[in-house]
Amino acid sequence: MGFNCGIVGLPNVGKSTLFNALTKAHVESANYPFCTIDPNVGIVNVPDDRIDFISNIIQPKKITPTTIEFVDIAGLVKGASKGEGLGNQFLTHIRQVDAIAHIVRCFKDDDVTHVEGDIDPIRDIEIINNELLLSDLEILEKAVNKYAKAAKSGDKNLKEKVDILSELLEKGSDGIMLRKILTEEQKDLLKEYNFLTSKPVMYVMNVDEKGLGEDNDYVKKVIDYASSEGSVAIKISAKIEAEISELEKEEAREFLDAIGLKRSGLETMIQEGYKLLNLITYFTAGEKEVRAWTITNGTNAQKAAGKIHSDIERGFIRAEVTDYETFVELKSLQKAKELGKTRLEGKDYIVKDGDIIYFRFNV
Repeated sequence: MGFNCGIVGLPNVGKSTLFNALTKAHVESANYPFCTIDPNVGIVNVPDDRIDFISNIIQPKKITPTTIEFVDIAGLVKGASKGEGLGNQFLTHIRQVDAIAHIVRCFKDDDVTHVEGDIDPIRDIEIINNELLLSDLEILEKAVNKYAKAAKSGDKNLKEKVDILSELLEKGSDGIMLRKILTEEQKDLLKEYNFLTSKPVMYVMNVDEKGLGEDNDYVKKVIDYASSEGSVAIKISAKIEAEISELEKEEAREFLDAIGLKRSGLETMIQEGYKLLNLITYFTAGEKEVRAWTITNGTNAQKAAGKIHSDIERGFIRAEVTDYETFVELKSLQKAKELGKTRLEGKDYIVKDGDIIYFRFNV
């Protein structure tokens, strides 16, 4: 799997419509709050022209793209962290995700009610962010109370943990998102808590068809807001995505060309999600299967092998690596070997995006 992404937002901002379009799951979507009670989960293949090209040349028996899991929870409202609108139940469903897609409505439509009465994307963002933060603060307070006495026993590791938790509680109480405070080392130390506001966020601005062109004032405000906190903001029309989802691949491409878009909203979300999480893709290719694998950028060959199977990581001997560009030029892995274009790399080789790799290992 590439990564999993939790979808949050106020009721009636287009979350379920977008989820339906992205996953073709056809979950219920209606013009009233709390239409979605249980979380909707959808697995989506990651579109990648490279796996298509490799497969067209090799003609394997099986093609396995990497995937993304989307988790759509019910629209949150003020007081969700305290249980309003069943919010607390919903928040637990997204604690395990890698990233959060925060859907924000950036268009007017008198036929679609807004839970707050009018359109104000920054207010909407802050309502959701505040609820996520309040939920994290509740966990922080419980953790500090749980370990405070034990930390006085002289256990240095426990004292360090309590000190960090206490600092987060203090700064979080001032309204600061935990992702602005936590270092990577601290994230690893506290990963058991799965803090919602420590996760990277992608603000997804839901616009009407007209809004896909020139940015409206709502969109400009969200872009500025996201930039100020170092997050990503992308523009999507849930309605247009719903139409695209009903088309075959070639028809969808023609439709996108006709309305002046280079890629679908799904492709944009995936592309930005990979950047946000610092992920890349490598491939394994043979007559039996061509497969895409998602890893963190900077992963070495031995760890990348473990993505396939732990036995391959343990028994790693070497990696036979062919650049994707070389494969495109030669259209043959065998020819790449014969011409000396395939490299033999050791366990410390840092895998590059698009590498086609064959792992040698001892059983």
